[in-house]
Amino acid sequence: MTASRPVRVRFAPSPTGGLHLGGVRTVLYNYLFARQNNGTFVLRIEDTDQTRFVQGAEEYILDCLEWCGLSPDESVKNPGNFGPYRQSERKAQYRQYADQLVASGHAYYAFDTPEELEAMRENLKTPENPSPQYDRNTRMQMRNSLSLSEEEVNDLLAVGTPYVIRVKMPDSGTVSFTDAVRGEVSFDLALVDDKVLLKRDGMPTYHLAVVVDDYLMEITHAFRGEEWLPSAPVHLLLWEALGWKAQMPQWAHLPLILGPDGAKLSKRHGSKYGFPIFAMSWTDPKTGETTEGFRERGFLPEAFLNALALLGWNDGSGEEIFSLEEMVQRFSLDRVAASGAIFDYEKAKWFNQQHIQRLPDAELVARVWPFLAEKGLQATPEDLLKILPVIKERCHLLTDFYEQGAFFFAAPENVDVEAIRPKWNEKLADFFRKYADALEPQEYLSAEEAGVHFTSALAEAGIKKGEAMLPLRVMLVGGKFGPDLFFILSHIGGKEAAARIRRVVEMLD
Repeated sequence: MTASRPVRVRFAPSPTGGLHLGGVRTVLYNYLFARQNNGTFVLRIEDTDQTRFVQGAEEYILDCLEWCGLSPDESVKNPGNFGPYRQSERKAQYRQYADQLVASGHAYYAFDTPEELEAMRENLKTPENPSPQYDRNTRMQMRNSLSLSEEEVNDLLAVGTPYVIRVKMPDSGTVSFTDAVRGEVSFDLALVDDKVLLKRDGMPTYHLAVVVDDYLMEITHAFRGEEWLPSAPVHLLLWEALGWKAQMPQWAHLPLILGPDGAKLSKRHGSKYGFPIFAMSWTDPKTGETTEGFRERGFLPEAFLNALALLGWNDGSGEEIFSLEEMVQRFSLDRVAASGAIFDYEKAKWFNQQHIQRLPDAELVARVWPFLAEKGLQATPEDLLKILPVIKERCHLLTDFYEQGAFFFAAPENVDVEAIRPKWNEKLADFFRKYADALEPQEYLSAEEAGVHFTSALAEAGIKKGEAMLPLRVMLVGGKFGPDLFFILSHIGGKEAAARIRRVVEMLD
């Protein structure tokens, strides 16, 4: 790769389901690197495995990236000069290069049936090799164009015998490359099996498609998860065998994101520990099962990205809160760690809280409003703007704003009367009945006036403030939470406050 080539990076997901947060982090690092280098970010859909294709998944991926603010420069939705952007529409190109590899001796036809493959794995199994592979040790015992005569191969092809094309890995030697995250990485070629390059249906496997597509799309840098490292020697061989080694992208194999138990993060972790793992909610069209996403849980996209960025990267300053623009300025591959990072959901919520605090109130109202409207809250954005500065410090998620603010606009449906009952007595009951009567006509009290009025009523009744504050809070908001009590009282007004107080007194009688 020459330094003069324009930077082109790609994200190449399979449309098989929800977009995992590890995938979003890969997108993010691609995006940051592309923007930093005035490059192009490409979205390529890897849909060659039609058995795993899920209807709607492609549109879902595009929607997720749009919500995150990471929309690609080139995609099926916004094509450039390097299309098609779905692998299923590039089928003829893969066939051409697979045939080229066969002709040059770097690949071969394999006619083995599934039953023959299973028999090989069973018959060649030994204590030393419990899982035999299709490789240098077994290929000559199988039915392929290396073990059969040219005449036999031509006869099989002539009658349309199903086959795959496999790469022919060298019998010995090592291969190495310089990874942008891990440095020099080497592999023993004798340990690598002959991967399938072209399947029976004429579709390529990932191994062939990723090399051909990266070459034809002029990709200069390829970021992918470390789980693809074992495939690197196959891909290196293909780049060289096809005569494209000089155009091979700079690889960066990113560290895994781990669950709280240290294993690779999966949907199982989300179910077990109660946090999302998908960017947005995903409904499986086959089962109808919906898996909640970070967006629906109440995350701001900028906070979600901030949390993901620091799962494997930091800028060395000790700072943690970054906007997307700040991350573009500070990101560098040499600060990406090689070891896995454990996803901490509570820390992710903290990032969200910090970004909530950063948003101007008017912008925050716009972000919160859909969550409140979905709950049927009877209020206007202007009403919400009045209370937002008081409640936003208590909210880690956008969904928290309903619990922390709904009581300003409607009496709470559920009231924690058991929090009051242990110290409730007739003297308090009598006080709150009289206080409600005095409060009802005073519709427009300020917070200061409400506080003075309450203190005066307590003094007249001979009741300590500490005895009455908790009951009043529960009466107004439904539980032991919420901002300044007299701000709440001033906002809901005397008539509504009186009605709530009487309701709870009756519950306790």
